[in-house]
Amino acid sequence: MAGHSKWSKIKRKKGANDAKRGKIFGRIIKEITVAVKEGGSNDPNFNPRLRLAIANAKGANMPKENVQRAIKKASESTTAGFSELNYEGYAPGGVAIFVECLTDNTNRTIANVRAIFRKNNGNLATSGSVAFLFDRKGIFEFPQGEWDAEELELELIDGGAEDIEVEDGEVTVTTDMADFGNMQKKLEELKIETKSASLQRIPQTTTKLEVEAAKTAMRLIDKFEDDDDVQAVFHNLELTEDIVAALEEEG
Repeated sequence: MAGHSKWSKIKRKKGANDAKRGKIFGRIIKEITVAVKEGGSNDPNFNPRLRLAIANAKGANMPKENVQRAIKKASESTTAGFSELNYEGYAPGGVAIFVECLTDNTNRTIANVRAIFRKNNGNLATSGSVAFLFDRKGIFEFPQGEWDAEELELELIDGGAEDIEVEDGEVTVTTDMADFGNMQKKLEELKIETKSASLQRIPQTTTKLEVEAAKTAMRLIDKFEDDDDVQAVFHNLELTEDIVAALEEEG
């Protein structure tokens, strides 16, 4: 999980500017829309997916009025909303890539995905080509606050935690996919507000590249991150200290 934590911190730093923050807000609005449509309720007390989307909005410092406007618009809209699509492939150096999308135009999305792979020396693969290289895990991030470390650890284990990392006062908890809801309920019970909570794809093994080759692979990944239809990108590049330092230097 160390690589996940390092890259999460890099992405948060990169997300500090207005353009990046706008894309994060856009992704949350899409998730709110899907949550309202699929959950059948605009009340987070009766819609767990909407409750999670609102919690992530709060963690991203999204204004409350933006959240309320998104819920209202999704409730009143008569359109079908968004489709969830997944794409798999490889970045330069053989790095496995898994792309999760939410889109209202599948033709546009697949065209963009193909173009990003082609223009950045990657390869779009068939469904199932890389999915087996990743495990679905629940990832929760929140500040430790005033919690005693041992007491917090016991509570989190009770909620289904497989792994707990604490770095600079920030806690990262990993759960099995099946325990995602249990941990969500445990954190609500403990009155802990998460900065983010999501199901992610964690690589079983990693691909190690030299720094320059790794930077080339990450440029492709960044292109996906910048695409409006992309909700999340997962990869199995091994993020060594020198690679992390090079990525941070590039900003």
